[in-house]
Amino acid sequence: MFTGIIEAIGEVTDVFNKQSNRVFYIKSSLAPELKIDESLSHNGACLTIEEIKNDLYKVTAIEETLKKTNLGQWEKGSFINLERSMKLNDRLDGHIVQGHVDGKGVCIDKVDKQGSVEFTFEFNGKFASLIIEKGSVCVNGISLTAFNVAKSNFTVAIIPYTMSHTNFNSLNVGEFVNLEFDVLGKYVARIMSVNKQ
Repeated sequence: MFTGIIEAIGEVTDVFNKQSNRVFYIKSSLAPELKIDESLSHNGACLTIEEIKNDLYKVTAIEETLKKTNLGQWEKGSFINLERSMKLNDRLDGHIVQGHVDGKGVCIDKVDKQGSVEFTFEFNGKFASLIIEKGSVCVNGISLTAFNVAKSNFTVAIIPYTMSHTNFNSLNVGEFVNLEFDVLGKYVARIMSVNKQ
């Protein structure tokens, strides 16, 4: 479990395909604090630490993860939002994030509001029931509040701190992001659909 509060940015230093998987070596200030088998959120996708050496670590994305996320587009030099799993005795500053990406969204608008930057994302309309006005949504691993919610798009406002401490500072129109919708909304939607049967 995660909270959607980014701790660090990692940089992909090497990437290669291994059968249907994609292997990444990532440089991060978090590396010395990690341990083998630990779960770490990468742009909102939970991956398992396999190797650690100084400030580098290795993770592997399987075919299913590559289909649902933007990990297949990462290359050497890509910057990744990182978050370690939450501790039970810590504050829950964001919202409950599983690290299980529902799908990709694409940035369709970016507007500088002179104090914040508003990004609008388009997503598969099949997820429309899982996002509400002023509800929580996880974008590239970041816990954000959605507004101007429509059937297949929503907007978020990014404050200067988040812009400078996440990979939103290099996100442009046309680029893909990982989306995880609120788990509470998923359970409500499931209960409602089962009760209709």
